[in-house]
Amino acid sequence: MRVGKLGAVVLASTAMVMVVPAALAQVDGARDYDMPSQDLGSALRAVAQQSGTQVIAPTELVADLRAPALKGRYRPEQAVAQLLRGSRLRAAMVGSTLVVQRDDTAQVGNVSADAGGEILVTGTRIRGEAPVGVPVITLDREALQQGGFATTAQLVQSIPQNFYGGANENTGSLITGTGGGNSSRGAGVNLRGLGQMSTLVLINGDRPPLGGAGGTFSDLSMVPASVVERIEIVPDGASAIYGSDAVAGVVNVVTRLNFRGAETSLRFGTADGDSQEYQGSQLLGTRWSSGHAVVAYEFYKRDRLRASDRDYATDDLRAFGGPDRRPGYASPGTIYAGGRSYAVPAGQNGVGLTAAQLTLGAVNRQDSWFGIDILPQQQRHSLFAAFSQDLSTDLRFYGHGLATWRRYDVNLRSGADTRRTVPVTNPFYLDPVGTRQPVGVDYSFTRDLGPEGQSGTARAFGVTAGLEATFGRWTVDAHGTWGRQDEAWTLRNRINSARLALALADSNPTTAYNLFGDGPSTNRATIDSIRGYIKNDYYGVVWSGTLRADGPLAAVPAGDLRLAIGGEYREDRYRNGATTSYTSSLTELVTPPTPLPELRSVKSLYVELLVPVLGGEASLPGFRKLDVSLALRTEDYSDFGRTTNPKIGLSWEPLSGVTARGSYGKSFRAPIFNELRQDPGSIAIFAFAVADPQASSGTSNIIVIRGNDPNLRPERAETWTLGLDLSPAFVPGFRIGATWFNVDYRDRIASPAANLASFLINRDIYNPILTPNPSGARVAELYASPYYRNLQNIPATAQFVAVADARLQNLSVSKQAGLDLDVAYGFDLSGDRVEIGAVGTYIFQIRQQLTPTAQAIDVVDTVGNPVDLHVRARATFQKAGFSAALFGNYVDSYVNKTAVAPQRVSSWTTFDLNLAYDFEQSRGPLHGLRIALNGSNIFDRDPPYVSYFVGTYTAGFDGENANPLGRVVSLQITKKW
Repeated sequence: MRVGKLGAVVLASTAMVMVVPAALAQVDGARDYDMPSQDLGSALRAVAQQSGTQVIAPTELVADLRAPALKGRYRPEQAVAQLLRGSRLRAAMVGSTLVVQRDDTAQVGNVSADAGGEILVTGTRIRGEAPVGVPVITLDREALQQGGFATTAQLVQSIPQNFYGGANENTGSLITGTGGGNSSRGAGVNLRGLGQMSTLVLINGDRPPLGGAGGTFSDLSMVPASVVERIEIVPDGASAIYGSDAVAGVVNVVTRLNFRGAETSLRFGTADGDSQEYQGSQLLGTRWSSGHAVVAYEFYKRDRLRASDRDYATDDLRAFGGPDRRPGYASPGTIYAGGRSYAVPAGQNGVGLTAAQLTLGAVNRQDSWFGIDILPQQQRHSLFAAFSQDLSTDLRFYGHGLATWRRYDVNLRSGADTRRTVPVTNPFYLDPVGTRQPVGVDYSFTRDLGPEGQSGTARAFGVTAGLEATFGRWTVDAHGTWGRQDEAWTLRNRINSARLALALADSNPTTAYNLFGDGPSTNRATIDSIRGYIKNDYYGVVWSGTLRADGPLAAVPAGDLRLAIGGEYREDRYRNGATTSYTSSLTELVTPPTPLPELRSVKSLYVELLVPVLGGEASLPGFRKLDVSLALRTEDYSDFGRTTNPKIGLSWEPLSGVTARGSYGKSFRAPIFNELRQDPGSIAIFAFAVADPQASSGTSNIIVIRGNDPNLRPERAETWTLGLDLSPAFVPGFRIGATWFNVDYRDRIASPAANLASFLINRDIYNPILTPNPSGARVAELYASPYYRNLQNIPATAQFVAVADARLQNLSVSKQAGLDLDVAYGFDLSGDRVEIGAVGTYIFQIRQQLTPTAQAIDVVDTVGNPVDLHVRARATFQKAGFSAALFGNYVDSYVNKTAVAPQRVSSWTTFDLNLAYDFEQSRGPLHGLRIALNGSNIFDRDPPYVSYFVGTYTAGFDGENANPLGRVVSLQITKKW
């Protein structure tokens, strides 16, 4: 299967490359246009449709403007320029996209650097230019509307280059991937599956504060979709431009800084089950002769998705042909005495229970999904404001700010299941072996207390303010950014073990705790007395100051030699609050904050040079244009020292409409605060039974050591790309772009414990961290450690086949190679407009080595990692104000290696549909009204079955490669005033 797909991709790529030389003589990028005078928005759409070039033109900029007639042969940028004559608008290239902006105080790119009439595109510091050699993915408001997305995170996570594993609502409680730090159920982005911490997220070009426990990711759930103008994504290493974290790429959210008028939007959606969605927003924008201002508010709410609404959210997989992994903590429970188990019968309250009623050798089991949620309930309020004021013809003062408050609530699995000891003083005590010794009982308290749950808040604030001055053709920008994200949570219904011990020892049948009945068999006051909780809070702060300048350095025959130079100073702070706990003592305990490095300062200098080698009057046959960019950034960290990272990009345009490009660079990621913890709370030692194909019983015991390696180093990577963009004139409306990418990622920081259930199944991978056959003395030493936790009641006298050092550490190497493909074809059909296209990613390999000497293992197409092929295809139709968009999403099959015998996971194909009518051309009260009906996963395809088992977590689906929401239908009404 893999070979066939690989061959198909290589064959298609080869055919594409082979056809280019033959087609060069026919390609000049220009088209013949014969368009009457019409409203500007329609004219720009017509040029986009005929040329196959994406044109982004915010409605508020082109409203009430008319375009002149257009007749003649033009390249796309020339045609748009003709249409914009006299409008005080201009267009600039953002990668392969033309973006329309104001020609006076335009701000469609990085807010701190684009008011001079030239935009700053993500991936470069040189305004008015697209990054050389680097692909830029642009998601505009049309993509947001056509996709039917309610949130910014949904839009970004829809691209094939993103791997859903990591920080998102669905994986917030998963052990695998990097979702474990997502205690507030936020949403990150994980380009290339290299980890959310390896993708740099920017808002208008600046870093927002980090979210998650320890500052593990940038939380896109805090950015309201209603204020997003577009999102620019550079899926390539960019530390030479932006510094740390830009290993897999950069995601820059550009807000609607130029909005004018008023816009009201209401949305309601519903999924199978009781999960419903509500959204409302209001934008107001105004302009005056020397500036403008925008304010916006958005409300969003989504109900919880309960596990009971999805058949595959279960520990019992027998209905799917899998195993029954329901744990032995149940109600009624199971008594353990004399080394044997005795199942307590159902249908009785534990009063007068006799040994004869017990079932010897049996174990009562209960699904750990009982009463819990797959997705949390979310509610969010967001407020956005921006302004710009000219102080003179050459000086501008600007600023913008975002404040978001989000509340969530989710029911969780029990985190305190353990065997309870019942003394002989308990009035319900039952000794099935007659020794009158305390007995152990495995009992689930979910029916007594209700499920464990977590509720909390996340609050984010960010402010940017600066001055921008123009000196001839040079622009100097000085601005400061401050941001803070606070998160607080409360874990409820956690058993207070001290109170429970008292209640179990109580001899009064009225107040003693009864573990021998079916369901709640204890009085309510006693049940409430053992109801414990944990509370914690933490916050992260970032502030930075930036001084930068860019402009032409010298004129050369091919154009201007352009330079960008700048310096930045940044401080990152993170602090844990005290933990309040009422789970193991008779009174509330307050634990001091976790000791972390609270402050990191970074000093940075960068320079970027754009060299036009050939172009304009200096072009040659076969070399219409040749550009080279050189970038270098050095950063001095207060805790890790200095790092310097270069990048080079090359773009060759033999003829208009054909561009070959490439890039090479070095990137890095510094460890986050939580990865540097060395306090007792960060260390855990436990015994665990895992699958072992070499054992006759099928399982073996290991001892796992978890924590953080005290000698962590920054991660480092080398990235390169090769790409080809083709838009031939002999096929009007057709374009194709292909990018080969390669990432050589070294010293990666990761915890092998993410896949501890596979340690013995995949010994070839994990041998470097396994110490086989530990001595009795070593086992005794580990069991005596203050960090030892008794998770599975495995005695120290048991046989252990290995000790696993699963601490967070620099796992040596990860190498990834693949191909991105973007194809689109637009054409007229009886006066209407049709476009078909697809974007996809094929990953050839993700080879990982646990240590430099370990065997390299290809992990693509395995649970916990990206699949090899991920495609999102589209077909759109537009007739006057009516539009329809159909999307097909394909996730390829892969292998589940968490099972003893590897299992094939089926591919997954879903379809999304958007139907909309825009009354933009209407007059009267309907003018500016847009009504859209959206359907996601319209055929309600369940995720493919996976016998998903990591640690104690079991499910019948893979939340990192599938969305459990099922079919979601929504209605959205938007009115511009």
